[in-house]
Amino acid sequence: MYSRPVIARTPLADRSLPTRKVAEKKEPMSAWQRWEMSSFADESLSANDEASTASEPMMEPFEPVLLIDEAELARLRLQAQQAGEAAGHALGYARGQAEGHAAALSAVHAQAAQLEALTQAWPNALRLAERQVADDLLALALDIAHQVLRQALTIDPQAILTVVHELLQAEPALSGTPQLLLHPDDAVLVNEHLSDALQDAGWRIRADAQIQRGGCRVLANSGERDATLETRWERVAATLARTPPVGASHD
Repeated sequence: MYSRPVIARTPLADRSLPTRKVAEKKEPMSAWQRWEMSSFADESLSANDEASTASEPMMEPFEPVLLIDEAELARLRLQAQQAGEAAGHALGYARGQAEGHAAALSAVHAQAAQLEALTQAWPNALRLAERQVADDLLALALDIAHQVLRQALTIDPQAILTVVHELLQAEPALSGTPQLLLHPDDAVLVNEHLSDALQDAGWRIRADAQIQRGGCRVLANSGERDATLETRWERVAATLARTPPVGASHD
């Protein structure tokens, strides 16, 4: 049979009484005792620290580990370089475009100023051009008329007879014995047709090769009358307020 153990019980009266410990009275310590204990305490702490340090495992030196490899780093550097070059190119392009725009605007303003000056000067230039054109047309007309006259004298050499007859009728009459200077061919023609009239007026015919056909000169004591083609042409040009073309009368 199983038997239950008997547990001894403490009387209630005994358990209710608290256990009191009587503190032992300590004697005061001298200065030497305090120093000796402090020294031993420091040596104990140092020994404990050395033991703790010796018991700790030694850490291996730290070696940095690259998070990216060299190829990736080179790619990032190249990408950054390309981005910088692109930004610099864009900045340079923008700056160049701005400078080009300013230069073009300045050129446009200069051309506009020139155009305005031409516009203001246009009326005067137009008047000068009209005058120049008119003068050129007049010169051309005189040249044509001179050529026509020469052709007319070639076709009708007797035109000199009309010139001499007008000189004979001109007033005042020349005194003395006037001399009529003619081209040799015209002198023959005038002598054949106007010899009687010239004798009545007391004029004498004298051939002069320096005088062009169709013209003549009369020399007298009282004066001179010039009816050469050159002089007559100058009078026409003066009437038209135009100097005759250079060399036109000597063709």
